[in-house]
Amino acid sequence: MIGGKAFSEAGAVPAECLEERWYAAQTCAKHEKSVLDQLSQRTVEAYLPAYSSVRRWKDRRVRLELPLFPGYVFVRLVLRDRLRVLQTPSVVRLVGFGGQPAALPDHEIEALRQGLAREMRLEPYPYLKVGQRVRVRTGPLLGLEGILVRKKNKTRFVISLDLIMRSVAAEIDMAELEPIR
Repeated sequence: MIGGKAFSEAGAVPAECLEERWYAAQTCAKHEKSVLDQLSQRTVEAYLPAYSSVRRWKDRRVRLELPLFPGYVFVRLVLRDRLRVLQTPSVVRLVGFGGQPAALPDHEIEALRQGLAREMRLEPYPYLKVGQRVRVRTGPLLGLEGILVRKKNKTRFVISLDLIMRSVAAEIDMAELEPIR
């Protein structure tokens, strides 16, 4: 072990580069399915979680299979083989920090697979985090803006009246909120 990193017997390659791990590959917009096909041809294990959506047009309804995470395909590979993914047409990059791809926990991908296999109703949702400014989309507080907070594992929406420098908090379902951009 050197500088907190375990190295292989060869001495030059960090051990995490020799393990198969899941990574998120960012794709060009609306190219997820073609990237999935290309990766399959390159014998790279890839996963594109999808959900079913019914879209209504003037004269008919159509059921579509859409990516659960638009713009991303998950790939399982040994990091030293990442060029097989990065050289795939329409792959932009492997998501990471400081120029290094970041591995996803196996249990997160497995949970997605299990949920979709059991036909849980999953659909994309805006990423919200505590402290973020949000707007209420439905219900009696429709249109109000505030800050998302948590208290005892419950979601709360804090509304502040700046004029009198007071705030109130309401418990609210995350599905009723959208981020303010």
